[in-house]
Amino acid sequence: MNFELPSDLQDYISRIDAFIKDKILPLQHKDDNNRFFDHRRESSRTQWDNQGLPTHEWENLLRQAKKLADEAGFYRFGFPKEFGGAGSEHQNLYMCAIRYHLSSHPIYGGGVSLANDLQNEHSVVGNNPFIIMMHHYGTKEQQNKYIPASINGEFRSTFGLTEIYHGSDATHMDTTAKPITLPNGEPGYEINGNKKWQTGMHAATHSLVFARTSGQNGSPKGITAFIVPTNTPGFKVASYEWTLNMPTDHATVLFDKVQVPASAILGPVDNGLAIAQTFTHENRIRQAASSCGAARYCIERSVEYAKKRTVFGKPLSSNQAIQWPLVELSTQAEMLRLLILRTAVEMDQVTAACKANGSAPWIAIEKQLGHKIGMCNYYANRLCCESADRAIQIHGGVGYSRHYPFEHIWRHFRRYRITEGSEEVQIRKVAAYLFGYKTTGVEDKKSEAKL
Repeated sequence: MNFELPSDLQDYISRIDAFIKDKILPLQHKDDNNRFFDHRRESSRTQWDNQGLPTHEWENLLRQAKKLADEAGFYRFGFPKEFGGAGSEHQNLYMCAIRYHLSSHPIYGGGVSLANDLQNEHSVVGNNPFIIMMHHYGTKEQQNKYIPASINGEFRSTFGLTEIYHGSDATHMDTTAKPITLPNGEPGYEINGNKKWQTGMHAATHSLVFARTSGQNGSPKGITAFIVPTNTPGFKVASYEWTLNMPTDHATVLFDKVQVPASAILGPVDNGLAIAQTFTHENRIRQAASSCGAARYCIERSVEYAKKRTVFGKPLSSNQAIQWPLVELSTQAEMLRLLILRTAVEMDQVTAACKANGSAPWIAIEKQLGHKIGMCNYYANRLCCESADRAIQIHGGVGYSRHYPFEHIWRHFRRYRITEGSEEVQIRKVAAYLFGYKTTGVEDKKSEAKL
């Protein structure tokens, strides 16, 4: 068993580092761009007098960095091969290793830099869940229309699953879509209801809206996904929700007799929740890698500080009260890193097997690896928050200040213990496998082999 990253991946990461050093960091340090990353970051990023939305200057800087990364050939690494991606058979492993590296790097790690600022999922190596969903479920016409537009920024979509009164249980929703005939005679649907926490709504051109088209609340069947333009009559942004880490771009949206053609449907009618599963599997493992990397960043910066800080005539690091918590966090981070990479390898193996037999990989991944992905994600997000909190404590007053990134890391990564499946929901999934309420299917095959 080889625990080393493949040599080509190590080379690729080295090339990313060189690109960041030569192109991205000079842009970050140009003029007064560091105001978006130093102690002024929250104020510089936020329009406090305009619903708390991101400032135009901040988002323009992110676009410049993305353009540089795309021109250098890094931004599309995780995209489908036909749209400029690497098309690697080790996609999940490579993306997890890259995201861990970018978040843990001693110079631009922690998710607070122009190379990899995770507050808004910005990175020189792009992570675009919509492209993954469109590649798996879109018609050829939809793929050719929306994927290139998404890459170049002309198509920007929110993910409309959570509602005002319904969160973790997506099988219960107030949003409905009923078949109608549009004024031009085309078959279509009328959507009524609401969605909440629609990230990126201030700049979105479309929203991927999940609505019940048949069946009863509580049933996973009967939910359909629609690609809805945000300028459609009846589509209304009701509010932007201010959050622990600002700026905000998380909106509450109302749908009042919103009419769309049947061609707006993404994926199978009445089976749209499978699309959400595709989104959560790959995004959760990548988020786990980022959270684990940010935890490592906090741990290593705390060790450095404790070694050079003198208290009562000796290094702060000589105190066991400082050593022991960092030892525990470091142990947990290293074990978690290995679990994340192992799970990513298994995801790639399942994907390859499914491609060989013509089946859907996301279904097999959910059944065989859903519990492991849940372990990685919930624990990584919790560990990052614990590591940031410990870093604040070890750094003392300056750790509590905004002159260090730890308070920003804690405020940002705290959201991931709630979003994309709360840690309670993910722990419940792990328990279902652990206590036999669910099986991976592998056990059944072993039993059949013995017979």
